[in-house]
Amino acid sequence: MSPRRVVPRNIVVDHSSICFKPCGMRRVSLEKIELFEDEMEAIRLADFEGLYQQECADKMGISRTTFSRLIESARKKIADALLHTKALKINKKDEL
Repeated sequence: MSPRRVVPRNIVVDHSSICFKPCGMRRVSLEKIELFEDEMEAIRLADFEGLYQQECADKMGISRTTFSRLIESARKKIADALLHTKALKINKKDEL
């Protein structure tokens, strides 16, 4: 059985290569969390633009359940970075 086809996601704003870190701490000494560009786009649409999940999913060209998984993953990563003083790096999925 072959793996499922990856559906390309519509991402309006390129946030790749952005990094956030706690103030006063050297980046080299911090654990890093990788937030993918599709997760960042999900945060932008849902939390910044204030759209409903179905609207966000439609704009990204994915199903609502896929969008739900993306936003949950993104929020968990952001919370982990904020609560545990970790750096947050935004990358494209092909930059692994």
